[in-house]
Amino acid sequence: MDRPPGLSVRLKLTLSYAGFLMLAGAVLLAAGYFSLSRGAHPGVIFLVRSHADLLRNFAPTAAAVLLFLLVFGLLGGWFLAGRMLAPLTRITDATRTAATGSLAHRIGLPGRRDEFRELADAFDAMLARLEAHVAEQQRFAANASHELRTPLAITQTLLDVARSDPTRVNGELDDRLRAVNTRAIDLTEALLMLSRADRRSFLTEPVDLSLVAEEAAETLLPLAEERGVTIETSGDLTSTLGSPALLLQMATNLLHNAIVHNLPERGTVRVTSGMQADGMALTVENTGEPLSPHLVATLTEPFQRGSKRARTDHAGIGLGLAIVRSIAEAHDGTLTLTPRPTGGLCVTVRLPASPQRTDPVRT
Repeated sequence: MDRPPGLSVRLKLTLSYAGFLMLAGAVLLAAGYFSLSRGAHPGVIFLVRSHADLLRNFAPTAAAVLLFLLVFGLLGGWFLAGRMLAPLTRITDATRTAATGSLAHRIGLPGRRDEFRELADAFDAMLARLEAHVAEQQRFAANASHELRTPLAITQTLLDVARSDPTRVNGELDDRLRAVNTRAIDLTEALLMLSRADRRSFLTEPVDLSLVAEEAAETLLPLAEERGVTIETSGDLTSTLGSPALLLQMATNLLHNAIVHNLPERGTVRVTSGMQADGMALTVENTGEPLSPHLVATLTEPFQRGSKRARTDHAGIGLGLAIVRSIAEAHDGTLTLTPRPTGGLCVTVRLPASPQRTDPVRT
């Protein structure tokens, strides 16, 4: 915004200090004058014959005192205002540096806590979050570009091969193109789901997490039977306020991830829901290979599938847990991943409990 120039804060503070000092001096001089004019002061040095004589003798002294207070107030106020506003200057410089795109700069204001230091610390914390967010978005954009480029490159290769080999069976080419196109569609829908959760553009209503978990289990039961995985569900009524579609997608992603990344045979997935001290919780545990805490800490990153997790036809596109985290955060919840001592993963989503209500609410 283009604003007209005005007085600096330092000059305003200086004039305020000087004006206040002049006003205080004028009040004291006026009080002294009236005291002398009534002869109430025991140490009067002026010969008071009339008010005119008193004013003639008192005025030069009063003028000298006011002049001294004016000069002292301006100089002292300018110095004090500069000292008080020095931290603000550092904050302004840091803000201008951040406006140019450099988010690595920090104010680092020393000294004990006061209003300026709290402002500087809050600004440093904001810069740290922005820097981390920008870095995450850059990684996400690079990974998304790579993931989207892969099916397009495969499609182009298949078409080139088909053009150069007229005898190639079109049915085989059609099947492979359909598979690649399906993967590209799934990736695009997952990106749209992730964007929708991050924007929090959805209606909310009471949702029972136990019913959501059962619906997700029924949907993925054929996949679990195909891979020899047993799904066990249990839980009580756990009502939270949220989007039924997004919460169902969250539960589906958790169960799909637990089924796919499981033991080659006789694997187990346990789904429990219930009330805890801090709200409602949905927990999904699965058997599998041992996972290190370092690897588990990276699984919520977009397109992270885990270096030791098998890549199969159902391995997904690497956005499952990233979408779960975004949906949980969009519902003011948390996502916790813990490696199981015997192998596999324990994933817990904690959401705030909500009173029963029937009217949808826009978030």
